[in-house]
Amino acid sequence: MKKTLLNRKTKLLLLIGLASLYLLFVFIWGLIIDPSEYGVHYENKLLSPCASHLFGTDAMGRDMFKRCIKGLSNSLVIGLLASLVSSIVALILGIASAIFGGIVDKFVNLCVDLCMGLPHLVLLILISCMVGKGTLGVTVSVALTHWPALTRIVRQEVLQLRNAQFVQASKKMGKSSFYIAVNHMIPHILPAYLIGLILLFPHAIMHEASITFLGFGLPKEMPAIGVILSESMNHITTGKWWLALCPGIMLLLAVVLFDLIGETLKKLWNPNSGNE
Repeated sequence: MKKTLLNRKTKLLLLIGLASLYLLFVFIWGLIIDPSEYGVHYENKLLSPCASHLFGTDAMGRDMFKRCIKGLSNSLVIGLLASLVSSIVALILGIASAIFGGIVDKFVNLCVDLCMGLPHLVLLILISCMVGKGTLGVTVSVALTHWPALTRIVRQEVLQLRNAQFVQASKKMGKSSFYIAVNHMIPHILPAYLIGLILLFPHAIMHEASITFLGFGLPKEMPAIGVILSESMNHITTGKWWLALCPGIMLLLAVVLFDLIGETLKKLWNPNSGNE
């Protein structure tokens, strides 16, 4: 039998590249787009999708496609920032819990159980309101509620490394716990950490859109998928289906692509599936 031109690994890498290219394209376009392109034009009020307006227009005549691009870009910025902060918290707590053990380990596990035991959406809304809602409130609430799962992963990885010979040798040489964590632990758990970080992105983006949709997130004057979906509820019963369907598909596509990138990297990192 002839060997296929593309093996599974090459196909997965190509898939990651295409997904990353799409997300990067939306991210950059949203940052540089001129606000006038999704500005108010009452003469174009509630137009259905057409060649000049791919996603139609809303009740104020704003181009839905350009507004969705800007809104999704804003969601990506907030999601990336919140996920990065949350993953750093998870990295620090996970390593500290596994290295020091004892009271530190019990305290970290208690915080993880407490955070995961509360209804996630309620906790997001509570923190967002305490901070004052808006961009800061959404970012802080997402960052402070998405670290527990990754903390457990990091802790488990470090526990497996703690008894390794090179770690024990470093301890006998008098190296500090900080030195061991930076020079021995982090390089070995970096692949698992990066995959966990990528898998945080879809959750962060979805939860940002959720609390914004409910009115506890980004302000209504700011283009955001949650705001767009919330406004569409006033017109969905009158047959203006494009106001909810188009932004919903864009949000879903971004979430699915981020999840696809993370799961694909996990397969490539796994020796059993990475060599296929």
